[in-house]
Amino acid sequence: MTAPDWTQLPDLANRAQGGAVVAANDEFFAARENLVLPWPAVARPDFGHKGKEYDGWETRRRREPGEDWAVVRLGMPGVVAGVVVDTAFFLGNYPPQASVQAAAVDGHPSVAELAAADWQPLLDRVDLAGGTANAFAVEPGRRVTHVRLTIHPDGGVARFRVHGTAVPDPRFLDAGPFDLAALENGGRVTAVSNAFYGSPHQLLGRGDAANMGGGWENARRRDGGNDWVDVQLACEGVVAVAELDTSWFLGNAPGSAALTGRTADGTEVELLPRTPLQPDTRHRFLVPDAPGVVAVRLDVFPDGGMARLRLWGRATDAGRAALQRAVDDPR
Repeated sequence: MTAPDWTQLPDLANRAQGGAVVAANDEFFAARENLVLPWPAVARPDFGHKGKEYDGWETRRRREPGEDWAVVRLGMPGVVAGVVVDTAFFLGNYPPQASVQAAAVDGHPSVAELAAADWQPLLDRVDLAGGTANAFAVEPGRRVTHVRLTIHPDGGVARFRVHGTAVPDPRFLDAGPFDLAALENGGRVTAVSNAFYGSPHQLLGRGDAANMGGGWENARRRDGGNDWVDVQLACEGVVAVAELDTSWFLGNAPGSAALTGRTADGTEVELLPRTPLQPDTRHRFLVPDAPGVVAVRLDVFPDGGMARLRLWGRATDAGRAALQRAVDDPR
């Protein structure tokens, strides 16, 4: 079955982007932290002193009324489009139902403060299947910072994905130049020519790539064309510095690359002409006198891998106003 379109949006809860499971009422059989690991769950054949081991979160069998829950701090606060409750490898011990609530809490709340937060329904109680990536679209609402997965009544969940659009707090972006392309600031990949070896979303991820698998890499081209990726910026902004990082890519880095911006009215502008690249190098280029753009296309020639794309700049007045509206109420 084809995955819903919203699953192509970034996972706001992903551990690699700063997500964390900050509390759970029970994790007797398997640790809550597994829920937001960035890689797929795997089968574990071993038995521990508590029984069969699972790559996920698993609570004990309930002998009294109630349900179990886990609270996730989103690494990228934003507007949720859908959630995936993945019960991979949980067959006789998956929860039959689940629900999800969400809250918006400023700062760095304690577990006690989160318990007292204004939790609103995000996904009403739904049926789950075992051994399945159960996907549920949600009605886009306000920006949220935390979500709570409730399972009815108990059982195991391998992974919990919270797909959506990141909406940063614009007050922090006002402090100075910021990465207009970063996932955590609201940038996202909208189209790509090829992603055979690595997801293009990784281009916009936090920190440095840990290895070649942490970036975007396409298949080898045999047709004389070139590969590319389109990035929607966090908001309309003026790019001042572009970073094209080929770290870890040695025999498979692009030979050259170019950057083209798109303005709000659809006009294309050259930000970086086709420029030779070196393997395993963080390239930094000044982008003088650029206009405000809402999207950027990275072309690599003819193909190859890129660890990170950073587009440092500032929001235009129109872009800053749009960010504020997204925080106040995106609907």
